[in-house]
Amino acid sequence: MTEIYFYSNAADKLRVACRLCEKALSQNARIIVYALNQTTLEKLDKLLWTFQQTSFLPHCFMHDDTALVKSTPIVLSGSVVLENGCTILLNLHEQCPPDFAQFKRVIEVAGQSYADKISARKRYRFYQQAGYVLHHHQLQQH
Repeated sequence: MTEIYFYSNAADKLRVACRLCEKALSQNARIIVYALNQTTLEKLDKLLWTFQQTSFLPHCFMHDDTALVKSTPIVLSGSVVLENGCTILLNLHEQCPPDFAQFKRVIEVAGQSYADKISARKRYRFYQQAGYVLHHHQLQQH
């Protein structure tokens, strides 16, 4: 069954997303980052190139060349598609992603704004009421 991981109190959701992508990469996992907002995906795209000082986090958009999508560990997408070997879905949308249960792990990042907290609580309750295993990490401010 899919396990759900919540990371709450993110001062910068995209930087947290980069850290989580970096962690997945270090574990040789493939990850799809889901957001319906194309601007969010484009900002994340730029950040993944510059997040690490000495290298970048290898990624592509779902609509890029099919061969590239199948071999790149981080895939940015406005739709939820189970790609070969992708076991993690990172949700940057305010609602539960469609077809999330096909992944081993779903990661939810909740920001500090009131609206973001409310939508994250709704997603948390949805997963909880559906019987999914939930893990919650409260992010500390630096």
